[in-house]
Amino acid sequence: MSNTHSVKLIDVTLRDAHQCLWATRMTTGMMAELAPRLDRAGFEAIDLVGGAVFDVCVRYLREDPWERMRILSGWVTETPLIVMTRGQSLYTFEFFADDIVELNAQRIAANGIRYHTPYDALNDMRNMELPVKASKRAGLYTAGGVVYTVSPVHTDAYYVRKIKELVALGVDAVYLKDPSGLLTPERVETLVPAAKAACGSLPLQLHSHCLAGLAPFNAVKAAKLGVDVVHTATSPLADGASHPATERFVANARRAGLTVDLDLGPVEEVAERLRYIAAREGKPLGQIAEFDAFHFEHQVPGGMISNLRSQLQTIGMEHKLPAILEEAARVRHDLGYPILVSPFAQFIVTQSVLNVMGAERYGTVPDEVRKYVLGYYGEIAGPIDPNLFDRIARGAEPVTVRPGELIEPAIGRLRRERGPFASDDDLLLAAFYGDGEYKALKSAGPIDTDYPLADTPLLTLVKEITRRPDISTVHYIRRAS
Repeated sequence: MSNTHSVKLIDVTLRDAHQCLWATRMTTGMMAELAPRLDRAGFEAIDLVGGAVFDVCVRYLREDPWERMRILSGWVTETPLIVMTRGQSLYTFEFFADDIVELNAQRIAANGIRYHTPYDALNDMRNMELPVKASKRAGLYTAGGVVYTVSPVHTDAYYVRKIKELVALGVDAVYLKDPSGLLTPERVETLVPAAKAACGSLPLQLHSHCLAGLAPFNAVKAAKLGVDVVHTATSPLADGASHPATERFVANARRAGLTVDLDLGPVEEVAERLRYIAAREGKPLGQIAEFDAFHFEHQVPGGMISNLRSQLQTIGMEHKLPAILEEAARVRHDLGYPILVSPFAQFIVTQSVLNVMGAERYGTVPDEVRKYVLGYYGEIAGPIDPNLFDRIARGAEPVTVRPGELIEPAIGRLRRERGPFASDDDLLLAAFYGDGEYKALKSAGPIDTDYPLADTPLLTLVKEITRRPDISTVHYIRRAS
């Protein structure tokens, strides 16, 4: 690959970055001074809504995610905005009927979105068939994800096969999704060329988190090997559980001889404002993660580990955390190597807690784990011991059809039981949430986009400190605020 290779960037600051570092609590108002600047920088696209962002908007922020899409579409006029979905699961952990998946794609487009990035947590491309085709029918640029993990069965040949299946569905691009930051430089050397060849003429993207500290290096290496688009975050919300920093990636890529057509001026302005927001809200800034070999064994995302530690502390059992993580590696092996991305990360950790705390391993098995073993979520990559399968399945027959075929159409029932609805957006909210959450959201009123940021004394202080690298920025800003 020539070093004149041109690399594009997708910004994840407004979705995945704050999902990783701020527990998904960035409000629409906080984006008002950020989004227009990101729009001017020259990104291929800007990640906005999906997965936990949609859910937190409804449950905690009481901001209608459809309204967020419309508002940001007014602020961002040059760059496509992205909505990410979990395939047939869309924004939650359960599977939805085909007619809901179809309508969701239509409403994404109707609310100003031009770019869709669906993926399936098990890489079962049957679960991607309808999301991709519905997305294309709605006129959305569709980049399909293939989720990366490390196991004896997730070989380069496995990923080549999955990418070819995805390409056959008609996607516009493919992205390698590395949610736990498990890619190593050695694996990049073999996987990226193989994946690039499997994509044919389609662009290949890399979406990798920094949990093992390797993603910034891997991103440059992957770009030199042919990756066309890299997902990055503005520096205050980069690193740690988040993504490589945009500013650092651009500098490193250009030094490596790659072409990156991006204006860092607006990105630096966004970085200043993010430091201000972090100081005002008491939110952390991203920190470079140390390499941890144990992470490659248990593969549990960092956010889940911190939540689990907190929960164990409340019952005086924090000392059990290392044993639970060790058990997570064993459970994952037992259950055919599911990828530790939502919802399977939650399933594996729950089963691991039960195994460690209970009288015997698999003495208690949650319904979700049982459904996974039976194939209700899709194909299982690796083998499951027949004795363990029988114990968990309890005589039930495994599912062999596309999981979506098992779900009855839902739109007519929703209109009868919970309608009438003012819009199809409201109908979809009712499909995703019960009456309590739905009514609380609707009673919250329009989104408040007024956030006190522009021309404030503290932002001026942030700008001054940004020019003073000798000062501990985060400590000084928090003390001043």
